[in-house]
Amino acid sequence: MNIRSLTRGDGVVIGAAVLLFIASFLDTFDCAGTRCDDVPNAWDNGALLLGVYLAGVIGAALIALSHLLPRAPKVLGIELGQIGVIAAVFAAWTALGAIFDPSGSFDMGEFSLDAGTGLILGLIAALLLAAGALCGQLVPAFKAPLLGTPSPVAPPSPYGGHPQGGYGYPGAQAPGQPQPYPGAQPAQQGVPGATPPGGTPGGAPDFAPFWFAVPVARPLYPEDGSPTPIAELAPGTWYLAVDQRGQALVAQTQDGRRGVLQDTTGIQRG
Repeated sequence: MNIRSLTRGDGVVIGAAVLLFIASFLDTFDCAGTRCDDVPNAWDNGALLLGVYLAGVIGAALIALSHLLPRAPKVLGIELGQIGVIAAVFAAWTALGAIFDPSGSFDMGEFSLDAGTGLILGLIAALLLAAGALCGQLVPAFKAPLLGTPSPVAPPSPYGGHPQGGYGYPGAQAPGQPQPYPGAQPAQQGVPGATPPGGTPGGAPDFAPFWFAVPVARPLYPEDGSPTPIAELAPGTWYLAVDQRGQALVAQTQDGRRGVLQDTTGIQRG
């Protein structure tokens, strides 16, 4: 798990989930009448507990896990993050209904039941949770890293001292040309129709390989267009772009795997 993969939207979602969990222990009703003893909280009402409080907390956990895990599993073909967003919206909708009708279908006779602290705080937390979940999917500012983008660091030299180049270190490249790395093809300068280093025929004709780093963890997809990622690019590491396909880049990982980085927004060039 990479905690730096969390976004600002995740921060809102996690904070709202904590508030929602606290609200579940507070009074559900503000009882006014002849006498009210032992006012229940959400843990005394199974439907309210499952429909609002636990649904929201579980939804927040799924959203956070979808970013923390290198490859988040899918349930019935649906990504964990999407399931979490649905759960967050459902919790907010259910909390809205509970705040307008705290007693439900029960006839309380002479008692007058109003929404208690637990329901009010639960509604606020559920609305914040749903807003954070939706904004995390739609608003670019909420997709930014929660802890900031780490500066890529050169790998340590196995012989001590300062690193003198190698994969993942942009200082190793000569002006205008990256330093070759294990498995790379030598540059073919001045040869008509030559394929760029590590590139593929039919790629960008004037493309020049360069080092780059991603702001947040992003998947690397196979070059044949398969939807299953083959690797995940992590922030704080330099990768070599060997070709360009429209807005996407063909990149190579440290272990020699190549794939397509579809989301190139906010990358840092070395």
